[in-house]
Amino acid sequence: MSNIEQRLNELGIALPPAPAPAANYVPYVRSGNLIFVAGQVCFGADGKLAERHKGKLGGGVSDEMGREAARICALNVIAQVKAALDGDLNKVVRCVRLGGFINTTPDYAAIPQIMNGASDLMVEIFGEAGKHARSTVGVAELPMDCAVEVEAIFEVA
Repeated sequence: MSNIEQRLNELGIALPPAPAPAANYVPYVRSGNLIFVAGQVCFGADGKLAERHKGKLGGGVSDEMGREAARICALNVIAQVKAALDGDLNKVVRCVRLGGFINTTPDYAAIPQIMNGASDLMVEIFGEAGKHARSTVGVAELPMDCAVEVEAIFEVA
């Protein structure tokens, strides 16, 4: 068992299957030693979007559910990285950058705290290699009325 797989087991985390793209794009692109992961929404392990993860932060979605949605997005990001690496997450050198899109009402200001759901997971799983640069923005709408979407760049061996 790989170190990262062992860490996932210790944390009680089962990665979902890598979600299929919802439109005309690929879920990731590898260019040299970088993997660019397309925006991942908060589909659960069953491939469905839970009602509690639909809608806007500052509207019907609580901060707690927003952080949970961001964490689920990050799990889907890692599932895509695993697929790109033929299952070997030990090839991850570092999570370089996360980009977060938070579906919000115009007056909602706690956007960074919601994205911490994704950022914290990267550090839980990858340790120091999970610390990353980040951009997080509030947006008016996301696909399927998702509360959160996360994209990423990873350096790999």
